Amino acid sequence: MSMTLAFDVYGTLVDPMGMSRLLAEDAGDRAEGVAALWREKQLEFSFRKGLMKVYEDFGVCTRQALRYAMATHKLTLSEERENALMAAYLSLPAFDDALPALKTLKGQYPLFAFSNGSYPALEKVLGHNDLLEQFKGLVSVDDIKTFKPDPAVYTYVRRATGAWEKPLCLVSSNAWDVIGARAAGLLAIWVQRDPDKVFEDWGIQPSAVISSLSELELTLKNL
Repeated sequence: MSMTLAFDVYGTLVDPMGMSRLLAEDAGDRAEGVAALWREKQLEFSFRKGLMKVYEDFGVCTRQALRYAMATHKLTLSEERENALMAAYLSLPAFDDALPALKTLKGQYPLFAFSNGSYPALEKVLGHNDLLEQFKGLVSVDDIKTFKPDPAVYTYVRRATGAWEKPLCLVSSNAWDVIGARAAGLLAIWVQRDPDKVFEDWGIQPSAVISSLSELELTLKNL
């Protein structure tokens, strides 16, 4: 039976740390620290909103996290500059291995982008990097108003992709996403982009571990 692939977007296909270059204008040598905290709080805020059942668009989480990261570093942004950075987030750079890997896999598997991001945001960031046309479709948590790693999200991606009767494999660089997918019964491959990154020891293991999307084709054949 043909396997369906669901690709996480932020951190897996496009690099949120790409914002550090733009943040240098606002934060100087603290730009990387601000960018890292921005990403950390973006995820934390989405997790908390999901648990609290007070869903807001991922873009709202992103803006709130930016404000937190700047305030933590005792930095300020004008409304105009904040809006400019939020707009730039829709043009995050893709990782170098993303497009070649998707092109290789496109004719072999049904490919879907599967994200906490909204459809407009996904269309822009994937389109900006020529990734959008590689996918059969997009799946956003916005459809069910909660966030990964809520089990309901992984159930929904099966329905949205039509993968009820065949294997569905998540491809993600986010360990928490991989754990969430595995706990919900999906296959899940962890893209360990940072060799120093540790996978949380929850007794739940990824189906496979790769260091680059270039390894994905061979890894899938061996699952």
